[in-house]
Amino acid sequence: MARKKVVFFFPAFSSMEATAPLGVLALATPLLAAGYEVRIIDSTITPQFQKRVLAELDGAVCLAVSLVTGPMIRETVQIARMAKKLYPNLPVVLGGWHPSLLPDQTLAADCVDVVVRGQGEEAFLEVVQRLEEGAGLKGIAGVGYKEDGRLVFNPPRALKPIRELPPKAYHLADFDAYERVCGRRWAMYISSLACPYNCAYCTDEAVYGRQWNALPAERTAEELADLVARYGLELVWVVDDNFLVDRKRALAIAEGLLSRAVRFEWSIQASTNLVNRLALDELKLLRCSGLTQICHGAESASPKVLKLMHKEFQTNESIYRAADLCTQAGIRPSFNIIFGFPGEGEPERRETVRLIMDVCRRYPGAEFWTNIFTPYPGAPIMQQMSQLGVEVPASLEGWAEFFPRYTELPWLKGRTHQRLQTMREYLRLAFKRVPIAAERRGSATHMMREVIGAAARWRLDHERYELPFELWLRTALHRLAEGPKPMVDAQHLSSEPVTC
Repeated sequence: MARKKVVFFFPAFSSMEATAPLGVLALATPLLAAGYEVRIIDSTITPQFQKRVLAELDGAVCLAVSLVTGPMIRETVQIARMAKKLYPNLPVVLGGWHPSLLPDQTLAADCVDVVVRGQGEEAFLEVVQRLEEGAGLKGIAGVGYKEDGRLVFNPPRALKPIRELPPKAYHLADFDAYERVCGRRWAMYISSLACPYNCAYCTDEAVYGRQWNALPAERTAEELADLVARYGLELVWVVDDNFLVDRKRALAIAEGLLSRAVRFEWSIQASTNLVNRLALDELKLLRCSGLTQICHGAESASPKVLKLMHKEFQTNESIYRAADLCTQAGIRPSFNIIFGFPGEGEPERRETVRLIMDVCRRYPGAEFWTNIFTPYPGAPIMQQMSQLGVEVPASLEGWAEFFPRYTELPWLKGRTHQRLQTMREYLRLAFKRVPIAAERRGSATHMMREVIGAAARWRLDHERYELPFELWLRTALHRLAEGPKPMVDAQHLSSEPVTC
């Protein structure tokens, strides 16, 4: 008897730094154990992905999509409507961050039949089993569905400790195809959930409720070592919200990796105050185990803005100390900055730019990545958006454009918005940054970038952003340097579980 099939579609997130989608692999794991066949179509690596999805839907139990707020919604709605047109009775199930944060609005979309809120591994398995049996979805915790035109929501599902969940089904990922797109063979991995802090821009509390929980150090080291060896990975990005919450656990993971003699690079995210708890020899231990980068959420150099963000636990001194400790240990310190947070003005932006310039000059390996504030659903600051003049989208599709590169804020628009965008472009050019994707530019382009970098630093030091001819030159160089896009395709992979 043929096994029942579940089809996952993973929409592109407007990035070439592609790798296997963690959320989908997590959902696939219990399905495989229950005997289902799983197909994953990722639009980033699959040419003519629409045709591929529709072909796979023949005989499927449902079409499932995991997504976050932003551009992913556009392809999600497109595929869901195409599926509904061809298979009107096939259920479309949405899960992930966006449906978890806005379940009512998501389920109200005409092309959506079911939403899964929060941790979805067990809930989605129950949904699939009920759909296969032709039974209703009443009583499945964490699930919303349509019944006679009404939106029905079951009670929330309690968060399950991550240690009670099985390892993710990485064998379903086509790492060859991702490598052809990105130029590097890498994967994401998660060893803990949630963060103890309550930053005003963060959606973590709405999904995890600040309930930090983690895998044991031994299991983390074993899974990382196996993942790298099995798939020939050169880099693993540990995407925990705040990896260093448990200092002893972090060091035990490093020791576990060293004892397994596995060689690869890995990076983590951690707040500056937690990095500063570590002694230099402890950071060196992490470096010896392969840790090459720590990403910090610095966000602003202005004490006023940090207070508005509920980040009083961070100071500028902690940013400098984190940069210094990481540099001494041979770890690249990376910092994320958010411009345009409500209450930030030109003086506060200048404070932040001065800090960026100073840190990068003192610590040449340091790098900064900047964003324009986006008020995501579920974040504490979202409650103030209406009174601040932000038009909150009224439909699922409306959120597709709700993204910093497309959206101007009521307090940051016109010339002010353009000036900030120009300043951010110069910050990208002023100092070297190391993206995940492999560098494909030639030596001439690198030399020109050095020249442009010097001009960018002068502009930032003197706050002169008019007539940005260096940016025009960079755009022209990119056009000349761009080669043909890589031909990629995802191979059909077996759904059979792989045992260690």
